Amino acid sequence: MNFDIFADLTWRGLIHQTTDEAHLRTWLNEGSRTVYAGFDPTADSLHVGSLMPLLYLRRFQRAGHKPVALVGGATGMIGDPSGKSQERNLLSSEQLDHNLAGIRRQMESFLDFSSANNAVVVNNFDWMSGFSYLHFLRDVGKNFPVNVMLSKDSVKARLESEAGLSYTEFSYMLLQAYDFVTLHDQYGCQLQVGGSDQWGNITAGIDLGRRMRGAQLYGITCPLLTKADGSKMGKTESGTIWLSADRTSPYEFYQYWIRVADEDAGRCLRFLTELSQDEVAALDEARTSAPEKRESQKRLAEELTRLVHGDEGLQIARRATDVFFGAEISELTDNQLSQIFKDVASSQQSRSELDGEGQSLIDALVSTGLAKSKGDARRAITQGGVYINNRRVDSVDRRLTPTDLVGTSTIVLRSGKKNYGLLRF
Repeated sequence: MNFDIFADLTWRGLIHQTTDEAHLRTWLNEGSRTVYAGFDPTADSLHVGSLMPLLYLRRFQRAGHKPVALVGGATGMIGDPSGKSQERNLLSSEQLDHNLAGIRRQMESFLDFSSANNAVVVNNFDWMSGFSYLHFLRDVGKNFPVNVMLSKDSVKARLESEAGLSYTEFSYMLLQAYDFVTLHDQYGCQLQVGGSDQWGNITAGIDLGRRMRGAQLYGITCPLLTKADGSKMGKTESGTIWLSADRTSPYEFYQYWIRVADEDAGRCLRFLTELSQDEVAALDEARTSAPEKRESQKRLAEELTRLVHGDEGLQIARRATDVFFGAEISELTDNQLSQIFKDVASSQQSRSELDGEGQSLIDALVSTGLAKSKGDARRAITQGGVYINNRRVDSVDRRLTPTDLVGTSTIVLRSGKKNYGLLRF
């Protein structure tokens, strides 16, 4: 192999645990290997936390290995207890099918499904659905020592918690372990990768492969994507940061990475981008010498937004960012404006307000809270501090008409540098 994937993962800090570090380094460089990672289908979109295993597979494929993305249609009906304090709601087969379709589409942005070492997406429901309970216990369950299962950290943590652990969740480990055996049978897969919270499940699969097939299987885990304070990356006050544009807009996604703290930026550049070691080192230096320029955050936001949403999504995010900081507003939809100005006060009005001579700008400034009174509004306009769609207004007699609409129903008003108000008609 021309590219040392193990060395690349090492300098990026992406190796947390391995089953056999010395052997794996040599083994991976000797030829193309098949590697798999599992994804939880609890929603029809992946989220920021999913980037770690997804980019792991991408890195392996670019190094000449064959990635298998397993979406747990069967295990998703149960829920993995690893890292969870209580049991999750079970999903219906219809909801799982919907989620699987959405996740498969997203993976096409990250993995190549047409190359010689093409990626494969599999659903473990395809092989688990044929098992009866008795056959599974006889063929798989007999190979699992209960004392080994009880020793896993994920199981111990839940047994010691108030929530406890249901038999259903306890069985999850058997299902994921059998996935590894099945992928070894069907694709010659010998390596499973995942987050550090998956170590118990991965080693269970390795042990099951040895007992059932006499196979030598391997595992690598990466650190979880967390902030310097230990909290999960990809969470905000308003909720999860999703990879789907329908759930998290390209603008919101871009802004999330722009706002990453300096102490987290270096780790994110290593974990989540394909930038070279030299470029990452240069950005590390820039954070020390000129932190106010936020070059690391800008580069991170560009790389990830392009990867997740494409060049078009990145352009939309940049244009939306420019708009928020004063660029003239045009060619944006009502939905995009709502996302950009979601925390801005708005006034809902009848479209008829724009008929005839239109609505007085002075009245509009008062109704959006940008002016306390009509007198305040007049003074702000006279002093040159009022903008319609980020274009300066110089007349106190200015009236709003349908020609001022952006999208189909929105006018953006601004007073001063950053005080915005939205009119929705």
